[in-house]
Amino acid sequence: MTYSLQDIKYFKLEIFIPETHFTFLQKALQEVDAGKIKGNYDSCLSYAPVTGMWRPLEGANPYLGKENELCQATELKVEVCCKAENLEKTVAAIKKVHPYEEPVINILPLIVI
Repeated sequence: MTYSLQDIKYFKLEIFIPETHFTFLQKALQEVDAGKIKGNYDSCLSYAPVTGMWRPLEGANPYLGKENELCQATELKVEVCCKAENLEKTVAAIKKVHPYEEPVINILPLIVI
């Protein structure tokens, strides 16, 4: 079976964010209808603590860490689904509440059966 991008009705977003901003993220996702799945459920997401690592390069304005120094911190990996037609506004809502200069938002196409 083959699929094209036009067949994709849902995307899964993986978002890495400090725990201090989780509540803001959850509310922003709810406001754009992310996390609504088949049936009568909304606000569906999962999250788990992870350890992130990065090195801010020259000219960076990091939320955490110092320029040219390796940094690591506990953050949350949040996973949520959104409808394809809501993808742009969902990413915009995430960026609005995310404290990182360069938020990590992975977008994966989903085939929901």
